[in-house]
Amino acid sequence: MLNIAIINGPNLNLLGTRETDIYGNTSFDDFLLELKQRFPQVDINYYQSNIEGELIDHIQQCRTGIDGIVLNGAAYTHTSIGMADAIAAIDTPVIEVHISNIYAREEERHRSYTAAKAIGCITGLGLNGYAMAIQHFIDLLSPKTS
Repeated sequence: MLNIAIINGPNLNLLGTRETDIYGNTSFDDFLLELKQRFPQVDINYYQSNIEGELIDHIQQCRTGIDGIVLNGAAYTHTSIGMADAIAAIDTPVIEVHISNIYAREEERHRSYTAAKAIGCITGLGLNGYAMAIQHFIDLLSPKTS
């Protein structure tokens, strides 16, 4: 069974109620239940924090026992060299996900410090971006049978 960590950054604990025109009406807790039903072959570990240092600590903890990380660093994506350094310091592959299209938003959201350290980025596809990232890890990391 694959172990995938989903790590969400600041304000994503308010999904479903915050800026629903951008982020939709579904809470992440509800969406997480859907993900677990959709991917029963994956152990999904979920973590969210509004505190940059706690996110860095959690990324570092994913060095062992985690096969891949789906990371939505939210606003820290655009400001945190520390999160980028944490990703670079571990061997666990990371896929960066953003619910909204960060390139269609304010100029300060167009830069991602963490993207250069990730194996891929999914932006602007809503919550489905998380499912796409998990599916990619399944395709990438599952043993191949011939």
